[in-house]
Amino acid sequence: MLSNESEKAESASVVESESQTCGPQPRYTTFSANGTKYTGEWQENKKHGKGTQIWKHSHAVYDGEWKCGKPDGFGTYSVQLPKTNAYKKKYCGEWKNGMKHGFGTLFYKTSDKYEGQWRENQRNGAGMMHYANGDIYEGEWMNDKIHGQGTLRLANGDWYEGSWKDGKKNGNGKFYYSAKGQLYDGFWVDGAPKFGTLSDFGKDEPPTPPEYRIPTLQLVDMQMVLEDARSAFKKKCQEPHAHSAT
Repeated sequence: MLSNESEKAESASVVESESQTCGPQPRYTTFSANGTKYTGEWQENKKHGKGTQIWKHSHAVYDGEWKCGKPDGFGTYSVQLPKTNAYKKKYCGEWKNGMKHGFGTLFYKTSDKYEGQWRENQRNGAGMMHYANGDIYEGEWMNDKIHGQGTLRLANGDWYEGSWKDGKKNGNGKFYYSAKGQLYDGFWVDGAPKFGTLSDFGKDEPPTPPEYRIPTLQLVDMQMVLEDARSAFKKKCQEPHAHSAT
């Protein structure tokens, strides 16, 4: 059975060794014409099952599940560090048709790290991003950008929670100034606040009150005023001849 499978292999492949796994598929090592090495299971002359591939020039390694010749299922992709020759994980998680797809963790060169859902090599769905500067975003993604509902916690203790679009704050959102004990609640467009309210939070009995404490707003219905402002802003944006603010 093994010799029959070997005859079906690429003419440039060389069988190095053979063994038998618990599964029904044969397992052996081959070298492709460009020197890439694969050790694992096969089916119909394609990598299928569990196996490890090492690329000749980059020395990168994929170890995991395969389907019809491509990474598919759970697997880990690692790269070799140029100075130490040690291996570092680049991506660990689910694959489909050779692409990151499902749940997985990607480690960036800058020590950033993303952990969450993927679709065809792009961050899509729920995920958490740890940035090298200490900021952390947790929420929704679409087409590799922050999109939907999510919370960004900054390294300095401030945080934003609310709506995002194409990687920027868009829609209703709240920004908490932790050190000042103040909260901005309003409407955002392309990362910039357009209108809203600024108030104190958690400062009923502050050991050190803010230097400029915000006075209590004397409005009959603050929420109604805010909603009216939002409606007026949206209506203005929808007008065909509306001019951009300078």
